[in-house]
Formats: sequence, C-alpha cells, structure tokens
Amino acid sequence: MKKITFLTLHLGYGGIENAITTLANSLNSDYKIEIISVYKRYDTPVFKLNKNVKINYLIEHADNKNIISKNPLKILKNVFLKKHNHRLELKLVKEFIMNCDSDIIISTNFKYNSIISKYAGNSLKIGWDHSYHNNNQKYIQKIADSSKDLDYLVLITNEMYSCFSTLLEGTNCKCVHIPNALETIPEDVSKLDQKNIISIGKLSKEKAHADLVEVFKYVSLKYPDWKLNIIGDGTERESVENQIKKYKLEDNVILHGFRDKKYIKKIMENSSICVVSSTSEAFGIVILEAFSYGIPCVAFDASIGAKELISNNWDGYLVSDLDKDRMTKKIIDLIKNDNRRIIMGSNARKKSLKYTIDEIKQLWLKIIDQKDDKQ
Repeated sequence: MKKITFLTLHLGYGGIENAITTLANSLNSDYKIEIISVYKRYDTPVFKLNKNVKINYLIEHADNKNIISKNPLKILKNVFLKKHNHRLELKLVKEFIMNCDSDIIISTNFKYNSIISKYAGNSLKIGWDHSYHNNNQKYIQKIADSSKDLDYLVLITNEMYSCFSTLLEGTNCKCVHIPNALETIPEDVSKLDQKNIISIGKLSKEKAHADLVEVFKYVSLKYPDWKLNIIGDGTERESVENQIKKYKLEDNVILHGFRDKKYIKKIMENSSICVVSSTSEAFGIVILEAFSYGIPCVAFDASIGAKELISNNWDGYLVSDLDKDRMTKKIIDLIKNDNRRIIMGSNARKKSLKYTIDEIKQLWLKIIDQKDDKQ
C-alpha cells in the first residue's frame, strides 16, 4: 500500500485544515496516510480524522502568529520569537523530509515546496496552494519560485490555475486545477422559512464581519425579527463586538465563536440566507456548505472564491465594488421574495453535488497514481 504524507503548518481552524482532513479521510481506505503538522495548536485536530490517519507534530506548542501587544518590549520579544520559530520550523521540516519514506508528499505551504523538491528523493512531490495572492506580484513570484521543481502544483480555482500555469511553463512542475470538496452532503436541506442569516469564517480583517454588521443594521431596520448568526472567532472579535454595540444589535446578531460541524449543521438547517462578506477568499468552502443545505448566498465578487462558485441571479447574488448598500438590497430581496429564495436554494443544492469528495477524489487519483510512471 502506498504511503501519502501531508505536510501542513497546523491542524487548527481554517479552510486548509478542513480540506486536508476531507482528502485524508477519503484516501485513507486506499493509502497509508500520515499528516505532519509543524505546530500543535490544539490537543486534538479541530476537524475529525479517521482513526487510521497517523499524525505527527514537529513542534509541541502553538506558533505565536496571532500574539498581539502594544508593549514595545513584548513586540520585540515576539519578533525574536517568530524569527526563532521560523528557523526551527524549516530546520525540522528539512530533517523530516530527508528521512521520509512516503511515496507521495503533499505540501500545503509554499515555504515547504522547495524543501521537498530538494530533499524528498524519489517521492512524488505535490504542492497544494490555498492562498489567494490579491495580485501581489512579489508573493505570486515566491509561490512560483518555490514550486518550479515540484512534480505538480494543485490550484483550487481556475484563476489561480491560469496564473501559475503561465508562470511555471517550461519548468518541471505541472499545474492542475482541483477544487476543494465537501466531505458530506446532508440528506435534509433547509426549508428556508426561518428568519436566520448565517455567516461562517474566522474574525479577521479580510473576512470583514464588522462591515457585515453594518450591512445587517439596515436589514434589521426593515426586518427587525431577522437574526444574523456569525460562527467563528479571531483577532477582530472585539471590533465586531463594538460594531454590534454601536448599532444596538445585541439581540439580533449572535456571535457563536468556533463551533464543530454538528453545531454548524443545526444552524444551517435553520438558516435561509448565507452571507459572505470577505474581501479576499481563495476558495469559498463555506459557500459550498451552504449550497449543500439548499441555502442561497450573497457575497462580494472581490472574493475570487465566491466569484467562481456563485452564479449571479441563479444560486445567489454577487455584489460588485464592495458595495455595502447593494449587498443590503440583495439580502432584503431574498428576505421578501420567498419563491426566489426557494428557486435559488434548489439551484445551489444541485451545484453542490458537483463538489462531493467522491467526485474530487477522482481528480486527485489521476495525479497520485502517476507515482509508478515517475519511477
């Protein structure tokens, strides 16, 4: 049985971690699966892994990425600690790769791509990029440079595939477009008759939940019996809380924090609209999850992840130019038009079936099974 190793930064909350878990669980019946997590942020992985998936941590503590302080001495200490952790991280990854016996190694962070290219021997070397570059040419070039000696670079959107297939033309690396997958498709869909809006994602600047609260303020003025449920947590929580207090929406906006899939399932089943306020998103797995429950979505088209998944006026609405007023109008449109909401929800459900793990797994097998041809 062939062995596959996933190399990742951590196994906490996030789209990358969700995608790794989904794919690892799916491949577990056909391959020996190992996940190497550089940092150990939690005692157990946030997303449930099959019991046969082996997990190893290179550093038995969390990284200090999210430490925030205004104290100059603490800032200096944190800068030093980050540099130390970065050096240690790359050293340990290199040592692991040099002794790795896997047939296939999948790197989920561009920092590790050049390491597996150089030290992974005869293993099939795959990079799996989930980050959106926001047209940052320096960052784009870093990813391309780190990937040129891989066997494959897997991109999760068509836009990313077009970008990197051009940059990596003539190199050893072949680019492949494989979207992320839904691990499960719920049997029961939402009836779309509850006065609930759902938004899921970490509370970070690019997710723009504070802006979403501002949008909901105007929705609430017209429909005061509707509620906004925000599932997630992060560095912008205080900002979001302040926005809720500013607009006196404490009874209408509920911050649920990080929650497991069972909890989210219950909220999804009782939601009628999903709103994604992100200004930047590589892939909108949350959109697909909402679609699988037959819930239409409203999102800004500045998010490539949303733009590639939502068909405007078919299974949701795409809002241009980060126009909060227009987003408000589109949400209200779905609130007051029950029939439109139901039709869009039905279209959304049908689209989600194209992204089941059974469908996406077949795309992965096409490159994973190239191992024999490489030798």
